[in-house]
Amino acid sequence: MAETTSSLLVGIDVSKERLDVGLGANGESWTFENSLAGLSTLKEKLRPLKPTLIVLESTGGFESLTLAELYTAGLPVARVNPGRVRELAKSIGQLAKTDRLDARVLARYAEAVRPELSLLPTAAEQELAALVSRRRQLLEMKVAEENRLSTAPKHVHTLIHEHLDWLTAAIRKLDKNLDDFIHGSPLWKEKGDLLRSVPGVGKITAFTLLAELPELGCLDRKEIAALVGIAPFNHDSGRHSGKRHIHGGRSMVRNVLYMATLSATRFNPVIRSFYQRLLNAGKCKKVALVACMRKLLVILNAILCSHSPWRPPLASCQALDI
Repeated sequence: MAETTSSLLVGIDVSKERLDVGLGANGESWTFENSLAGLSTLKEKLRPLKPTLIVLESTGGFESLTLAELYTAGLPVARVNPGRVRELAKSIGQLAKTDRLDARVLARYAEAVRPELSLLPTAAEQELAALVSRRRQLLEMKVAEENRLSTAPKHVHTLIHEHLDWLTAAIRKLDKNLDDFIHGSPLWKEKGDLLRSVPGVGKITAFTLLAELPELGCLDRKEIAALVGIAPFNHDSGRHSGKRHIHGGRSMVRNVLYMATLSATRFNPVIRSFYQRLLNAGKCKKVALVACMRKLLVILNAILCSHSPWRPPLASCQALDI
């Protein structure tokens, strides 16, 4: 039987073709097609039960429709990191893996962790994220083709160069689409201009931050650093004090932030002086760069929070206070 409706926790394992639903860790199990018709039936069965929380994993986009349908139906749903769910399964000795078992493990994860409810991005945020994602895919293809040139036979070089020319033109077209999209919205344009007012932050960095980090400007400095994955975590035990490491977060944001930080260590007076101070204190370059990434992110967060453009004399104060 299902758990009492007052504390029902639901796990949904999403695959390309079906949805496996677990009502609590030991309750009933349902199976539906991963389609609008299947989701409609699922919503009809869940509404009377009034679940406290529904948890599903990120599965490469297959979960998007389910998340959107449950969210718009007013049901409390959270999308979680599949790696963390698998770690929980291992910790409780759940080594077998089937879709039905995964659904029950997700319900158990909901009970143990109580993750925050997911918020759907706006239509504009989804469109911007899709454009940025497509640009990244084309750029990865271009790099792969350039790498192939060094090992490919000469008689295929012409074909590779033709593909490279096409990819270059496609990337330029996407850049124009991104520009038009940002400038077509006063709000996006204002945010983009604020971010690009910071030395070291270029157009692509600004686009990626707006698309992949909509929380920027809405969280405090510790929360935003942890969300991106550049907040160092302690590794101490007893008298042993281990090195601190960064972990998790949003890799796409970290990638563009890293490149922006490399530029900022040369052209941004605040970041440059901070970087040199860390190196002079004996920090290795990698540690110093991660610290600069965090400082740059905190400055950008403060700028969007205050709606004030870059002002060098106040940058350090903003980084500390916001």
